[in-house]
Formats: sequence, C-alpha cells, structure tokens
Amino acid sequence: MGAAGIPVKERVKVSQNWRHGCCRRETVLKWKCNLMPWMELDGEYLYLSQAENIQAYHLCAEGTGLQRHPQAIFSGHQEDVCRFVLVNSHIVSGGGDGSIVLHKIHGSYSVKFSAHEQEVNCVDFQGGLIVSGSRDRTAKVWSLSTGRVGQCLHTVQTEDRVWSIAISPLLSSFVTGTACCGHTSPLRIWDLESGQLLTCLGTDFHRGAGVLDVFYETPSLLLSCGYDTYIRYWDIRTSTRKCVQEWEEPHDSALYCVRSDRNHMIASGSSYYGVVRLWDKRQTRCLQSFHLSSPSSSPVYCLRFSTTHLYAALASALHVLDFTAS
Repeated sequence: MGAAGIPVKERVKVSQNWRHGCCRRETVLKWKCNLMPWMELDGEYLYLSQAENIQAYHLCAEGTGLQRHPQAIFSGHQEDVCRFVLVNSHIVSGGGDGSIVLHKIHGSYSVKFSAHEQEVNCVDFQGGLIVSGSRDRTAKVWSLSTGRVGQCLHTVQTEDRVWSIAISPLLSSFVTGTACCGHTSPLRIWDLESGQLLTCLGTDFHRGAGVLDVFYETPSLLLSCGYDTYIRYWDIRTSTRKCVQEWEEPHDSALYCVRSDRNHMIASGSSYYGVVRLWDKRQTRCLQSFHLSSPSSSPVYCLRFSTTHLYAALASALHVLDFTAS
C-alpha cells in the first residue's frame, strides 16, 4: 500500500492495526432500497454507483468520514449501473439497459452507446479500448479512438454469462470470468487485438463455479474469486492449469469481490452478513474478519482500500473501517 506522506511511526501503528483488526467502524452512507453498488477510490474522492447514477463523494482529510452530499453526479443509464471503472479521469460504466456510458470527470463530455442485448455485467478500460461482458453470453472489445468511438472491434462468444472482466496491464490480452454453466472453464484469457482465445485457467471446475471478480496485480499475476468460495492466485508464467495459491472462505460463502495491495495483503467480500476478510498471502488461514451487516444479511458487493481505510459497499449502506484508530 502506498504510504507516502505518512510518518514511519504512524505507518508501523497502522500496519499493526491492519494485522490485528484494530479499527474504528462507521456507516457513512445509507440508502432506502437495496442496491448492488460498485465503487472506485481516486485520491480525495470515492465514486459510488447508486441505482442508475454514479456519485462522487469527497473524502474528509481526517477520520473515516466523507461529505454526505455528492460533489458530482454522473448519469446516463436508464437502468442500474452494474459495474464501472475509473481510469485516467474517465468513468466507463455498464448498465442493466445494455449500454456503455463514458464520462470525462472534469467537464461535461460524455458518450453513450448501445453495447449488448442484455445487461452489461462488467467493463474495463485501458489504452483507448473498452472491454465489456454481458448476460447475453458475449464479451466485446470497443474502440475509443477519435472517429471510432463506440465501434465494436471484436465479439467473443463465451457460451456463458460474463460476470467479470479485466484487461492485462500489458494491454495485450483480457480475462473473462464467466458463470461456468454452459462452458467448463470460467476463467479464459483472450487476445485483445484478434479476439482469439489464448488460454483457459484451471481445470475441473464444478458446474456453477462462476467467477465474480478478477484483479490483475501484474501482467502475469491474477486474483480471482466467486461462487465456489475460493480466492485463487494465478501465475500465468508458471502454470495455466493450476493456481499457485488458494484460500477457502471458512464459512462456505460465495465471494463477491477481491482486491490486494499488490504486496502481501488481500481483502475479500462475502455473500452473507457483510463479511469482509483480510488475508496474508504468506498464511493459509484468514488474518481478520469483520461482520458489517446484522441481523439482515447482505453481500459485500464491492470493497476498496487505501493505506489507512477500507470501504465496503453493501445492499443498503457504505461502511468504512479506519485503521488509524489507536
């Protein structure tokens, strides 16, 4: 985790707090009806999807808080935003209306185009290209170059609903995480330029072992999680058949989201009782767990963390864990 600007003594304390689970918890936002929110962190702002809009909230310099009223609202979808990414001052979102919307954060520029026949479950955006995955069992590659904005370059037939997608940091390929119902391999890597299948990751997945989230740490290191309750760590250089490490969710819950600090720490969000778990890659057992919703049970739909805070989006609220607390 980037710790620039934090004194060494404070850094040690914060690091110990993460390890021992010492934090202050706060529910910073609530909304009336249950949603499936997604979010991104960007310096001083947290971007959160609520129904068909994405809202930007200013993070307070001290403590856990964020300003309760959004600084900006990005709209354009007719139905709920399913996923969005924030890259180079652009927001790219996919919605239940089958469309993709591109916003420039600073300015009024936005583009919307019809992308899929059913909801766009996932999107990523790098190097002037968008990739999208849908319930319609396709993944698509879109151009954003001048004069070709919204032009479909490739359509990949996945034979399965696409739940998650990510472009490799090398911008040469992308990975899809699918439902594992129509096709036996839920994790597949495709060539970005040709749309051809490059490789499948793993073997012997059970039917329904869908992959709900994927995260590239480096061009060759990849994390995945999903319905079969495992976090898997793949090193494409050593093997595509077998992951190099795996961690099992101890209460047999599906895992909705996973992120790492690109070092030793992993955070995962479970499908029941708003459970967030912290893992150390050097250990097999879970380091810490936090139950954020009780008695009503909600999945952790999305989580993000900085050096000092972890943000978890549940069905009706946004929770923050502040690890600067003494």
